[in-house]
Amino acid sequence: MTGDVGGKSLTERAVEVLTTADGREKTRVSRAHAAAWFATRAAGSGMEVGTASPPLRPARPERPELKAPRDVPRRRPGSPAGRIALLHAVAHIELNAVDLHWDVIARYGDAGMPVGFYDDWVKAADEESKHFNLICDCLEAMDSHYGALPAHAGMWRAAEDTVDDLPGRMAVVPMVLEARGLDVTPGMIEIFRKAAAAGDTAAEGAVAAMEVIYAEEVGHVAYGSKWFNWLCGRAGTDPKDEFHRLVRHYFHGALKPPFNEEKRAEAGLPPDFYWPLADEIR
Repeated sequence: MTGDVGGKSLTERAVEVLTTADGREKTRVSRAHAAAWFATRAAGSGMEVGTASPPLRPARPERPELKAPRDVPRRRPGSPAGRIALLHAVAHIELNAVDLHWDVIARYGDAGMPVGFYDDWVKAADEESKHFNLICDCLEAMDSHYGALPAHAGMWRAAEDTVDDLPGRMAVVPMVLEARGLDVTPGMIEIFRKAAAAGDTAAEGAVAAMEVIYAEEVGHVAYGSKWFNWLCGRAGTDPKDEFHRLVRHYFHGALKPPFNEEKRAEAGLPPDFYWPLADEIR
């Protein structure tokens, strides 16, 4: 593909996102680069994918303080403070998702993937950027902000573990971690819906934001499933067996039921992929 007027390749732009520390600025850069990619695609000129050398870990703001999962305080979501803590955790997940998707683009520019692969992950990164800002807006409406509370330090482990393994990245990030979001998000929406019914006006915005996230995350899991199956087809491996092998190798948690089987199926993730792992993973 030919280069765009700006001259920067897609992977160079991905590295710019990864090396921007502030969350609001990171997502501004992310959305600008996504718009540029799709503008050149629509114009027929295209943008060079290129190759790049992304950092092992993305730049991060000074706050939030990152702690081991066991050291992050747990708060009951029935209180305003608990709902703020829940939204803060979601914002942290969404910011990591922005970097995870741009890291796929930056790290695997030379993986011989069709241009549609980059279309999907640029779109996913753009949507995750929108999600982060929606949740930050909710936090600010509740007199808080991203960085006000400690956050999970282990969110990037899946990226580091699969740094040289694109099928492994597809299996663990969209098909396990993001699929877990499909399982738990309906319960989170219900928490804020009850708070809104009890008169918490800020919770109404959180319901709307979480509903957007829930609808769009199905597509991100679907991208992972589609490209995982494509990679297995290219390699001549059985997708189900390969998924089981890779998740057993890379995933360091538990696949915990109940599963949102309807949304997982909508995303192209059949039960015989994840149910056999539910009782096995340590």
